[in-house]
Amino acid sequence: MLRINPSFLIYIENLYQSQNRKEGIMLRRYAPKQRMISQGENFNKVLLIKEGITKCFFAEENGKTFILEFLSKGEIVGEIEAVRKISALCNIEAITEVHAYALSVVYFKELLDRDLKFNQLLIDTFAQRITNTSSRASFQQLYTVEYSLAKLLQLIAEQQLNLSKEDMAAYLGINIRSLNRALKNHYE
Repeated sequence: MLRINPSFLIYIENLYQSQNRKEGIMLRRYAPKQRMISQGENFNKVLLIKEGITKCFFAEENGKTFILEFLSKGEIVGEIEAVRKISALCNIEAITEVHAYALSVVYFKELLDRDLKFNQLLIDTFAQRITNTSSRASFQQLYTVEYSLAKLLQLIAEQQLNLSKEDMAAYLGINIRSLNRALKNHYE
């Protein structure tokens, strides 16, 4: 439910520290609810989360949203768009205060061309995402909303998150009315 990638974080922190002029990688801060990446926009950075929690979500044309994942330490975003030279596939928004390393696309591509360890970490990240997506899809088919809600409430308590009912429903793939019914059953 909360994705982290400590190996990638350590690697990027070392690259950041070893820079002479801090131009390829910069550290940025995002306030809670601040949009880091907007679906459909072009941007020239790849972000790796140093600390904090974000949500990755699709906004549909009908105004509905679907939260794919909650991302935290070491998770990289914008890399698919940089590799494929496309606009943002989804939105990334800070839930808590977030500090992220911002890699220029030029520097990101240089690392792809010359850094085997970077490539290995990126390939591992892609493989992990495929596995997570498959697991989540099967999980949603096999388990009840109540069970998924219990897992989400556990994450909220562990991370001391303040998620709105809209975000909870968007993550579970249900409407607010169904969420309210599930919450009522959970607390009875």
